[in-house]
Amino acid sequence: MSVSDLFKPLTLLHGPAMRNRFMLAPLTSQQSEFDGTASEFDQLWYEQLAESGYALIQTSAATVEAGAIAFERQFGIHSDDHLPGLTKIATAIRQGGGLSAVQLHHGGHRAKPAVGGIPAPASDNTVPGVRAITTREVERIRDSFIAAAKRAQRAGFNGVSVHGAFGWILSEFLSPHLNDRTDKYGGSLENRARFTIEVIEGIRKACGPDFQIGWRLSIERYGLRLEEMRDITAEIFDKELIDYLDLALWDSAQVVREGTFQGKTMLSIFTGLPRKGVRLGVAGKIYSGRRAAELLDEGCDFVLIARAGILQRDFPMQVKANPMYQSPEMPVTADYLRRGGLSERFITTMRGWQTFVKPGS
Repeated sequence: MSVSDLFKPLTLLHGPAMRNRFMLAPLTSQQSEFDGTASEFDQLWYEQLAESGYALIQTSAATVEAGAIAFERQFGIHSDDHLPGLTKIATAIRQGGGLSAVQLHHGGHRAKPAVGGIPAPASDNTVPGVRAITTREVERIRDSFIAAAKRAQRAGFNGVSVHGAFGWILSEFLSPHLNDRTDKYGGSLENRARFTIEVIEGIRKACGPDFQIGWRLSIERYGLRLEEMRDITAEIFDKELIDYLDLALWDSAQVVREGTFQGKTMLSIFTGLPRKGVRLGVAGKIYSGRRAAELLDEGCDFVLIARAGILQRDFPMQVKANPMYQSPEMPVTADYLRRGGLSERFITTMRGWQTFVKPGS
């Protein structure tokens, strides 16, 4: 396919179509207020993004409960007090012509007490001195995901993306390494996936047929098994439980190093599955229009732009104007990011990423 194919529309199972194949990945900015309320910096950031040509913009990870918080100044959607800010963001994105989704997040065992988080491990032995959450507590958190989705709908978002990656709570429950439960949420793969399935199905029931549901999945670290992640994804595709899969890889070209699929790209394990009407996209070191187009050739329906979107807010428009567009090389100076519209809070966050911000700048 050519770069021009990136600008073809893409229908989804529910709700409006994407106007092109560029989705903004959920980016951690840590620029919200301490209670999770959208700050003026959040508003300015999403207003910039709304004019940048993306088909769908995901927010940064938003807490579904106050105790779900995993890092300072995390975006929130656990209270009706967050609705005014959320509504402004959804409105800005809609006025820019794009679709919008709130990424729903719970820190699980990685919730951070120093900022008000309450660790919620699947097992007794994951966090020293903290017992596994009870079956009733799992069900409460499930219902908090669903309530947060309803809140996103009230704010005017087209949908939500359920965060099931990076060892956060849903990913944690999928992992046989982190989940040794003996109730209905532990043991077999079916039981370990029950939490995720109940969240997704509950959102669909609560929010109706026009609301879009994405699912972010990672397959590295935290004891996740590639074969199992493939199997549960195949089931979710077959039942068309979601509108799109957001496959979060560190590098979209990663190759499996061992096991059943050794030598194949991680992406190919999922693009090879029958997906019916579900759409599949990938994130991971997509820095050019050419690489984005290659990923369509490799079986993706869309691409998720992450670091490249921080380096250059209007990445899709840059690619449209110049099919050979390539992101600036990292590290970049803090002043470069300031000129591009990043707040000091966001720049501070990016200093924590190795090789992103030039030291001393």
